Amino acid sequence: MISITIKKATKKAHLDLEKKVIRQLKAIRNEQDYADFLSYFYAYFSHLEKALGPFIDESSIPYYNERRNATYLKRDLETIGYENGSLPGTVVPDIHNHLEALGALYVMEGSVMGGKIIVKILEKQGITRGVSFFSGYGEHTEKKWTAFTKAMDEQVTGEAQKATVIRAANETFACFAKVFDHGNKILQE
Repeated sequence: MISITIKKATKKAHLDLEKKVIRQLKAIRNEQDYADFLSYFYAYFSHLEKALGPFIDESSIPYYNERRNATYLKRDLETIGYENGSLPGTVVPDIHNHLEALGALYVMEGSVMGGKIIVKILEKQGITRGVSFFSGYGEHTEKKWTAFTKAMDEQVTGEAQKATVIRAANETFACFAKVFDHGNKILQE
């Protein structure tokens, strides 16, 4: 089952991204810093959603139209009064088919699971507004994650398909990590 093998196969790329995200989170001192942090998520997720959009829909992923997306990030930015219209440049993996889109969506949906941790870190730093994106699906988070992984398991069969999904997920993690390498205002001296 891909839902089991993908976690192990993407562990390094996931941890590399996680380290960068946590480092940035710990550097947040005020809502402007948080807004800068959110802008990186918004830029990347909105770009990635456009790339995978032609290959994923409600018929292939349960609750797809209800899933958390970049509009949540945009609303969070608006909630905290972010007025800087510029967003960081992003590069997303090339997505040419449904399997590659599933790999990218695995990363996006998986970020819901870590959202609770991010909200707690932000609370410790006095940030409590504009956290709808990181709040995930509330009490429905586990249900939607289970539905997503079940759909992946049903749609990804065979070693070649698994390899395609895993490659796309690793590329998605790596591309997202690069967003935090370039021009981040939070940690610039």
